[in-house]
Amino acid sequence: MLIKIPRGWHIPEREATPEHVYLNRRKFLAGASAAAGVGIGGLVFSGEGGLLAAFPAPKRKSELLRISAVRNPEYVVDHPITAERVATRFNNYYEFTEIKDRVWKLAEEFEPRPWEIEIKGLVEKPRKIDVDDLVRRMPLEERVYRHRCVETWAIIVPWIGFPMKKFVEWCAPKSKARYVRMVSFYRPAQAEGQRVATSYPWPYHEALTLAEATNELALLVVGMYGKTLPNQNGAPLRLHIPWKYGFKSIKGITRFEFTDEQPPTFWNATIPTEYDFVANVDPAKPHPRWPQAHEQLVGTEGVVPTRLYNGYEKYVASLYK
Repeated sequence: MLIKIPRGWHIPEREATPEHVYLNRRKFLAGASAAAGVGIGGLVFSGEGGLLAAFPAPKRKSELLRISAVRNPEYVVDHPITAERVATRFNNYYEFTEIKDRVWKLAEEFEPRPWEIEIKGLVEKPRKIDVDDLVRRMPLEERVYRHRCVETWAIIVPWIGFPMKKFVEWCAPKSKARYVRMVSFYRPAQAEGQRVATSYPWPYHEALTLAEATNELALLVVGMYGKTLPNQNGAPLRLHIPWKYGFKSIKGITRFEFTDEQPPTFWNATIPTEYDFVANVDPAKPHPRWPQAHEQLVGTEGVVPTRLYNGYEKYVASLYK
């Protein structure tokens, strides 16, 4: 098997934005200044010219709404973006099922609105806020990131979200805070996996050091492929940290808690011999069940070498010296 390792700066021609998408975006942005402060087709513009999502309530639980954000050119990839149908129908989300290609179906009736986010712990002002009110306060952008599962499969997705650093600044953690703990939903009536897999310590919970949470790569995600997040991909709010294995990117977040002690995390507490707290992508660190030297690009025949920190070494290596 021939494995070609492209240069880190290389962007294949097929990764370029299609002409019709580019032209539509130009047309969209051209009318933005005239519409400042006025909602248009589910979008609203701030007085400073930033694009924010209004996220009106969908008519159906599984309905997705169009949103738009300018792509950040800093983060490039060296393989094509994964087809939308593949990325939205091949998921790990044990709250619904352990069968990857059934998650999307079982998540159809999940209700991502109304949705309240709680901020607590070592912060200046503990509070609760509706997820849509939170999003309106944050600067949205699109970032194309790699997503690497510890099970050795990988996808590349155009996520829409806001830097977690901006969110942390808004939360105003106290000087003693060293970690941020995140907690997902617990709704066994809507999530079959939570009803069946009762031995797991639900709700799902994850954590980062505050240095990781405020790294420029950490992204709180509200959309993908130009639409609001599908239920199966973590609606209405999820995390994406591309230099770590996918289980660290918690979905369906309901709570952020700032603490001065390292919190337990779901998989590290459940199977500590297989999952550690840090969970950085590392081809040299073996896993008991899945060799990490290579990865399968889902939806293609491509098998490529795994890269340290999933290829994001220049952004995050300093965190782990």
